[in-house]
Amino acid sequence: MKTPRPCSIAGTLALVGEKYALLILREVFLGVRRFDRIARNTGAPRDILTARLRRLVEAGVLEKVPYSERPMRYEYVPTEAGRELYPVLVTLMAWGDRHLPGHPPTVLEHACGEELRPVVVCTACGAEATPDTLTPHVHAPGWTVSGPAAESVG
Repeated sequence: MKTPRPCSIAGTLALVGEKYALLILREVFLGVRRFDRIARNTGAPRDILTARLRRLVEAGVLEKVPYSERPMRYEYVPTEAGRELYPVLVTLMAWGDRHLPGHPPTVLEHACGEELRPVVVCTACGAEATPDTLTPHVHAPGWTVSGPAAESVG
């Protein structure tokens, strides 16, 4: 078996690329932070939800915070690393709103009063980042943009 390209996308997907992990994050960002409500709103089986929450906590994406001592109950809040995933979810949602059939079930309104239409921009110049404005520089040893260095000749 050949070694796949080292990639931050692959590593991120290994952590949050499963359906219920993303739906848990959706709920947490909507302010739904308790297990029973997350289970209800995602439709996740309890054992799978427990495993996904545990993984997100272990990875430092969510923090488990007690809200009741008798009985001991927890809610899940995003860490700084978790909050950094919010633009990913918003952009993913916007893609679905544009390309999947039906009317968007939820619309995000920005503080300015307009419906949010997320774009990725360069923090240095403020211009939109699109595939034709970006140049990849591969830092993984033995790899080029087109693949393994040994196979890129030609």
